[in-house]
Amino acid sequence: MGITFLSASLRRAQIACLYLLTLACTPCRATQLTLPAEAPAILEKIYSLDLEEAQEAAKKLQKERPDDPLGFLLESDALWWRFWCTAAEFRYGMSDARRRPKLRGDQYYLELVTTASSLASAQLKQRESAEMQLYAGMADAAAARLYSLRGENRNTARFGVRAREHFLRAKALDLSLADADFGLGLYNYYVDTLSAIAKILRFFMGIPGGSKQEGIRLLEHAIEDGVLTPCVARFYLAMNLHRYDQQYERALTIISPLAEKYPSNPLFQLVRGDLYAKLGRKPQALQCYSAAADLSVRDSECQARIRQLVRASIAALGLQQEPAAP
Repeated sequence: MGITFLSASLRRAQIACLYLLTLACTPCRATQLTLPAEAPAILEKIYSLDLEEAQEAAKKLQKERPDDPLGFLLESDALWWRFWCTAAEFRYGMSDARRRPKLRGDQYYLELVTTASSLASAQLKQRESAEMQLYAGMADAAAARLYSLRGENRNTARFGVRAREHFLRAKALDLSLADADFGLGLYNYYVDTLSAIAKILRFFMGIPGGSKQEGIRLLEHAIEDGVLTPCVARFYLAMNLHRYDQQYERALTIISPLAEKYPSNPLFQLVRGDLYAKLGRKPQALQCYSAAADLSVRDSECQARIRQLVRASIAALGLQQEPAAP
């Protein structure tokens, strides 16, 4: 039972820690990365949950720039959000993707991130750059987040630690690279949330330690100055402050700009609604949940899961009101 507890504790603390790759919205103020002209539109589609269109656009980018890891990372990110949606469940007063078994579609996802990793590594052999170290880290972390979702602790730790090394090297080459701070910030935050017993296991597994406060600082830097990661940094910082620190008001302040910028994304509406509910603002929570139910998602499995989440969320409010049937 002790080993089971340790494995479960480590897996739960790692699950979002090692979701490190998830990409975000269009470039803001930072100029460290030079993105292909097509990338911002693909990112907009991903965060609007127009995942099929995002995937097709990413495939086109791959054909036009076959040596660039970014096209493969963007396609894997579109797939990831589908995975997140279909794995999500409403528990402990919040919708979150927790754990699911291995599925047939996982192999294609892993092939994408392996290709991205190989392309980045090939360029690093020719000339080291912060950009390619960042992409190599993102590729490893993309693999880690899927293994974490599947409860494969050893693979999660191996790829997660390797991703951290790439992010650290990227920062050594370019201290201003805020996108690397997203991955490092999540790592610091989640490793520091491990229970005392799980920290002992972490020590014996050779997983470096971290600091929650430093993690929050790094995530805030990614929000302010990141090119690829400000929106996803908002998402996970809000989720973490909700899940681990019960800082509901602060989390609501962080997630609200994301829900407002992408009103067509029902996942962001659900997260915002959960926070309103925790704060006792039931009318606002119901409004968010109902908005999520009314939104159309092209993926039928994701759409069905969202409606399940909405029903469970509204039931938890204790209100005699439910969204209209599809």
